[in-house]
Amino acid sequence: MGDLKSVDGAFETRLRALLPDKVFRPLDPTYQQEPRGLFHGGGGLVLAPSSTDHVSLIIRECAAARVPVVPFGGGTGLVGGQVMPDATPVILSLERMTRIRAVHPSENVLVAEAGAILADVQAAAASEERLFPLSLASEGSCRIGGCLSTNAGGVNVLRYGSARDLCLGIEAVLPDGSIHHGLKRLRKDNTGFDLRALLCGAEGTLGVITAASLRLFPKPARNGTALLKVSDPAAALELLALAQARLGQGISAFELIKGTGLDFLQASGLGGRQPFITRPDWSVLIDLGLGPTQDPEEELAQLFTGAERAGLSDDGVIAQSDGQRAALWKLREEIPLANKTIGAISSHDISLPLSAIADFLDKADAAIACLGPFRVNAFGHLGDGNLHYNVFPPDGQAASDFTAWRKQVRDVVYGLVQQFDGSFSAEHGIGRLKPNELQRYGDPARLAAMRRIKDALDPSGIMNPGVIFPAN
Repeated sequence: MGDLKSVDGAFETRLRALLPDKVFRPLDPTYQQEPRGLFHGGGGLVLAPSSTDHVSLIIRECAAARVPVVPFGGGTGLVGGQVMPDATPVILSLERMTRIRAVHPSENVLVAEAGAILADVQAAAASEERLFPLSLASEGSCRIGGCLSTNAGGVNVLRYGSARDLCLGIEAVLPDGSIHHGLKRLRKDNTGFDLRALLCGAEGTLGVITAASLRLFPKPARNGTALLKVSDPAAALELLALAQARLGQGISAFELIKGTGLDFLQASGLGGRQPFITRPDWSVLIDLGLGPTQDPEEELAQLFTGAERAGLSDDGVIAQSDGQRAALWKLREEIPLANKTIGAISSHDISLPLSAIADFLDKADAAIACLGPFRVNAFGHLGDGNLHYNVFPPDGQAASDFTAWRKQVRDVVYGLVQQFDGSFSAEHGIGRLKPNELQRYGDPARLAAMRRIKDALDPSGIMNPGVIFPAN
């Protein structure tokens, strides 16, 4: 962190003279922890401004005093980007900047402040008969600024893209306190460097997103969901190709579920009633969003018939109501909760070329088995190549007994990801958890360019130090 300064009494006194009392928040535990418990904050001054001008003032004062800034959204990030263990920074919370500034249904655009909760953005779009398709397990508490800053993915990337793809324009405060007024609602703007794309995924290291123009879509007239048994991941990929050939862009999500995940749900009392009498080793959850003249249940029935003829599936469940759709999705959405209940030795958010997934899983499972009698739960967004490959202790043993194995497990998994030309971070970002992996596996030219961009925009290094780039 070089010569960065921690917040002290004099700095706080100066800010109190410049900002309303409502901006100051008590340092409760919410701002000092993250969901996996891997990082804990070292204290800090919590500021919750209600305007972009106040964010600008805060950043300008922090730059002048060389005080680090940690942007804080919903606190749901899984790589520790929202807490700073080794300093006393300004914790800049966007919790009061929650307005939906405008909805333009005819343009399919919504403008929201960065503190707006994702579920509220979805609801604002739905109130105008539009869809904002970003969907995450944490959508009831994560905030749109954090989703953009981490380029969040979720279940609908196959059809709609990640958070960056859903963003047309950005308003942001840069590390010197200047405001980037980029809230355009344009699909085409070929006027040089794209700061929107740069700030999305920068994890607060290049500035603070304060508002965004977001892409909306027409709501599908009819939806359908099915859970189909498959013999293995190779069959799942063939089924994906068959589904895309039949339904094209009508497929909203295509999720791979390993039998281990269903076992974990049952052991944890989660997920509700499971639909198969005999638990399948592998299954896929398919979600459709179709037009008014298409029957999703009939389309899924025909897809299953085709899959059965091709030897890809011999059993399945097609939802006949919204309640049944919700029950099938509950199985998928509560797998992360079941994983947390069981306790992982090491969790991995990876992406791979689709054609490499089956081979990767075979080789990774064999390599993990060579380390010990560990259990693997592989699941995730098969349609876009994003898998959550998590390694668990043997049944009846605790993950805490295998902490010493974590690095070795991680090295095995990430080494194979590298061999298959994949990424060790698909949708969770780098945060404070993975900077060393980025240095180890990242392209040297790209890393050098990233470093130069960071140094140019943030020469004092105040913006979320230790995130993406290793702490000095």
